[in-house]
Amino acid sequence: MIPLQNTSFKLDFSGVAGFFGGDEAIAAMTSVHIRGGTKWLGWYNSPGSAAVARKYGELSGSRLWRAFFPGAPGAPEDPTCLFDFYGKSGPKYVAAYSGTKIADTGHVGNLFLQMCLLVKPTEVDRKRQTLPGCVTVVMLHSTQNFETDATLPTRASALLAGVPILSSAAACATCAIFKDWFCFAMLVLGILSSGLACFVIGSGTLKFVPPKPARGSPKGDGILLADREIIVVLGKEEVVNSITKGRFMLRFSSDSEHGPSQRHFIGLASLLLTAQFLLQLLLIPQGTLFGQMLFLLTLAISWAYNSYLSSFERHGMPGRILMTKVLDKPVVKRYTLGTRTAVVVFAALVLQPPNPSEILELLPDTETWKIWKRVVGVKLEKREKLSFDEPDYADLAGNERDLLKLLYDDAHDAYLGYLRFWDSNGLEQEREKDSWESRGDDLSRSMA
Repeated sequence: MIPLQNTSFKLDFSGVAGFFGGDEAIAAMTSVHIRGGTKWLGWYNSPGSAAVARKYGELSGSRLWRAFFPGAPGAPEDPTCLFDFYGKSGPKYVAAYSGTKIADTGHVGNLFLQMCLLVKPTEVDRKRQTLPGCVTVVMLHSTQNFETDATLPTRASALLAGVPILSSAAACATCAIFKDWFCFAMLVLGILSSGLACFVIGSGTLKFVPPKPARGSPKGDGILLADREIIVVLGKEEVVNSITKGRFMLRFSSDSEHGPSQRHFIGLASLLLTAQFLLQLLLIPQGTLFGQMLFLLTLAISWAYNSYLSSFERHGMPGRILMTKVLDKPVVKRYTLGTRTAVVVFAALVLQPPNPSEILELLPDTETWKIWKRVVGVKLEKREKLSFDEPDYADLAGNERDLLKLLYDDAHDAYLGYLRFWDSNGLEQEREKDSWESRGDDLSRSMA
């Protein structure tokens, strides 16, 4: 006897089953490209079939499939954009030696900034505090400049995939035992459509593509500017270019001349997801209450699993790929200083640009500030101690002299912090020798 057979109550959720959990299902499908080897793990009855079909049907490529899945006006057809691996704005970059200035470092620059912000800062002693800011120093390893596979192995998600897969299979078997063929058929269709979509969409290859370096390029040292954060990057030009000009690219076989059919399979998978959604409207209400409850239970379990997969984006998995696989775990140190003035001076001391006045231009430009910039700029250029005597005040008096003294104190605080946390720890010598491998796990510990 079928449980709950004699009740007159009916669940009518089929109209929303195709849309419920759509955002999580889309995010889970996107994460397939950064979780190595998981395109085979989508065989479960997943919610959000209509949302997934509408989102990824745009990739199908031909006019026929575009008639079924036209997408929003102006929606990108490039899979890299559609899967959100491109399009975000990054911090401004200013090179210390080449004179290069990039107003927007793009998606990769944004990921790099977010990963730097995760590092716990060390406080630098200060006499005063107005608008605190941070200087992050990143010492980049010399890595080979070629395309990199942008995936990370994730054993936990592979093991957890067994939960929705087994629950969907168990629900199928139970419906078959009690001869609820309507719910059984929809469970089988849900498993097949979700599994095929995951396999086909996950067949794309995510790569990190660095720019081609120019011969004879100077050192790539420079700064990235973002609100109260200055990131000093130290390394060869080609490695720094990976941050400022590199990009992720998602490629399907149809993007080359050798395999024009893979995007057509995406269209077929999207069509199958749409058919599943429409058939749910017709067949689920015909099933028994017990079968409907089993169907709903599989959707709930799958939604929870999809929510877990969607957290890979929120928890910075693309950023981890950038830092570990592309940049080979660079050394990252972060320092908090009390004023914007101290932040800029500390960054200039670490960067040691040939023309320090350029970085000092990040500060205001009043007459008092001009005196300060001239004096501090000369001392930075000559690598002199940042201590200030009477001649440095240019015969100022009253409020202007008081302000100049505060600014000099900020510069002196930054100098003392540089000596304590940077120069005295041997990091300056390591920078000169380009021997930072022994500290390559600093970033991993900071993010733990």
